[in-house]
Amino acid sequence: MLRALRSLPVLLLLPLSLLAEVEYDPDAPPVPLKRELVPLSKTVFQLIHLKSGKERIVDLTGKDFILVSVREPGSDGRFYAVDRDGTVWWSGPVTSGAPQFRSPSGVFSIIQKKRYHMSTVYPDDNGVNNMDFMMKFTKWGHALHKGSVDWMSHGCIHVDPKDVPVLYRWSHVGMPVVITRHTYMPFARPDLRRIYGKK
Repeated sequence: MLRALRSLPVLLLLPLSLLAEVEYDPDAPPVPLKRELVPLSKTVFQLIHLKSGKERIVDLTGKDFILVSVREPGSDGRFYAVDRDGTVWWSGPVTSGAPQFRSPSGVFSIIQKKRYHMSTVYPDDNGVNNMDFMMKFTKWGHALHKGSVDWMSHGCIHVDPKDVPVLYRWSHVGMPVVITRHTYMPFARPDLRRIYGKK
């Protein structure tokens, strides 16, 4: 099933409006993934290295972490803030990398935080900070940051402006960031219903 999903042209499954703000080249192939991460429970994940086929279990029980289920078919398009007691206490919409800039899958750590930041690779033409509330989690510049959830990114995770200040204040350098292409909502739903009272 997973292989069948990977072989589908991802572009045909995304609304065109989500690709509007990214320099989209319809002839560019999707970025190949190196890892796949599958949630097994609220705090336990299976990490699969796609080239070697090696698998390992990652257990984040007892740790605060941010989980992102990217905006792709079969995923939630949401972030989840998971407290060290295993409670999913905050969630909100995100967008992730367009097919030619796909966000990486795996378990990372926040390596840098900056309240005000402009991308050095994709700076705003007007000189406006375009990566405020930046929480960088790869050496290649992938970060969670404030951004529109109406269009796809160059690989970063755009967090809705109403949610990102809360996530930024709670996060810290070294905090795990889990990126998956699978749904996490079945694990998060009971906590979110209890906290927010939604059915």
